[in-house]
Order: sequence, then C-alpha cells, then structure tokens
Amino acid sequence: MILADSFVQSAEARDNEFSTNKNDVPLVVQFAAKTVDDFVGAAEMVVPYAGGVDLNCGCPQRWAMKSGYGVDLLGKPELVRDLVLQVRNRIPPPFTVSVKIRLLKDIRKTIELCQMLEKAGLSFITVHARTPQMRNEPIDLEGLRIVRDSIKMPLIANGDVKQLKDAKNLHENFNCQGVMSANGLLTNPALFAGYSKTPLTCIQDWLDITASIPTHFLCMHHHLVFMLEKILPKKDRCYFNNLQTKESVLEFIDNYYGIKPRVDNKCSELIECYYDIRPGKYFKEVLKNCSDEAFEDFMENIFIEV
Repeated sequence: MILADSFVQSAEARDNEFSTNKNDVPLVVQFAAKTVDDFVGAAEMVVPYAGGVDLNCGCPQRWAMKSGYGVDLLGKPELVRDLVLQVRNRIPPPFTVSVKIRLLKDIRKTIELCQMLEKAGLSFITVHARTPQMRNEPIDLEGLRIVRDSIKMPLIANGDVKQLKDAKNLHENFNCQGVMSANGLLTNPALFAGYSKTPLTCIQDWLDITASIPTHFLCMHHHLVFMLEKILPKKDRCYFNNLQTKESVLEFIDNYYGIKPRVDNKCSELIECYYDIRPGKYFKEVLKNCSDEAFEDFMENIFIEV
C-alpha cells in the first residue's frame, strides 16, 4: 500500500516505493488515497508501467484510520465512488481500477457500496470477509456469499488463506473469480504452489533479488523473518530476528542452509520510470505570485518529457 499523496509530491517517495521490470506482469499498484487529485495523479503516473491501480479501503491499522485511509473510507461511500469514477474517466480500459474492502456490520451497506462501485466502472473488487473490528476471528463466509451473489463484476476473496486448500475452498464453494492471501504469503511465498511452508528455493530467490536490486536492509531482513518463521527452530529464529546488518543475515543463511545470493541479470533489468507530472493542488501556492522568470525555472525543473 503506497501513500498516493507522497507518491505524487515526492520523487524520493516514488523511487523508494515503486520499481518494476519487464517480466513483472500482471502488475496492479495499490494506493492509499482520500482525495481525487491524489488517486488520479498517482494512477496517471504509473499507467505506463502497470496494468491497473487498486484503492485500499481495507486497512484497519490505527494510523491509517486516523489519517482517513483504509477502512475509514468505508464510511464515505460517495468519496470512494468519486475516486474510482475519476480514474476510470481519465484512464480507459484495459487499465483496471479496483478496490479492496472489508465487510461492514450492516451487510446491506456493503452491498450498496459494491453495487455503487460497479456502476462507477470498477473492474473488480477484493473483499476481506471480516469487519473492520475483527482481527483473528474466522471470516464471515455467509457475508462473503451474500456480496458475491449481489454483484456481477469479478470478486477476489480474502481472509484465512494459509494453505492452498483454503484458497481452493473459497474459489470452488463461493463462486469467486480469484483469491488473495496476505499474511499467508508473507510466511510462505510458495503457498499457491502447494507448499505447506517456505521452500529453500524461495530463500534463494529472495537473496538473488535483493542482491540484484538495491533494497533497504529492513525490507530484506523483514521478509526473511516471515519466511523462516515456520522452518527455523525457536532459539535460532529469535537469534536471526535480532540481527542488525545485511552481512550478519547473509552469514547466518550461508552457515545454516548453505545458500548465498546470486546476481540474477533478469532481476536487475529494472525499467527506468519517468513520471509525467502535471501542475495540481500541490503547485498552486508555488505558482501564485510567481515572476515570469521564476515560473520558467519552475516549469523546467518540474516536468519530465516521456
């Protein structure tokens, strides 16, 4: 989930949050947004490099809700509709516009929201079958079924997918067109290939990727912490989780599994992204009372030809 306002305003944020390569398809970029300018602006920036954008209306974290993102948007259905509608009006298919939601306590309001978004041109919807107040409780399968039967657009089911059999159950028994996993895939990236825990090939792949593409240590280590959760003994896991440098992480993996990073040329073939930045609300104050000379300097520095 990328914050759309930061993505639009900051080149540093764009460089830190988004990268892709020619083999990275299909690719949908998920944004947290609460204004049309932010969501449309971010979508127009990534359209040359992605197949679609997704609006996160399902994040229940306190910081997101306090800032007006994630599930806070579920209480503002007209705003969500406008966010979808404006992107759909500006960027035609086959570029997709999707939304991820959670179920509302009143299932009728969930249905109304989904039907409203369908009319606005939503490509598909992802439904996490828990309410914003739920955490680890079993997902609401009946609520998911009711939503599925109330719309015609494709529905991606989410929640409690920890094994391949869980995904198959949702797909086969609830007439869903797709299945999403979040925590399950973090712990086991090979979940959809049928593995019950992370195979060493995934560890090798992640080391290769992070050796080929500049990656912050916290990101590199964090994903390994998840992947090793089910395959490392508790004592060794506690030790590994507290490592502080990339060198110590690589040494541990090498000593424990005999795995070293390999520079993979395919991973390193990044697409160099150029963003077409249009003047909007972020530049109004800059342009106000701007001299002709300063205006020319500003335009020369802010626009990139593509």
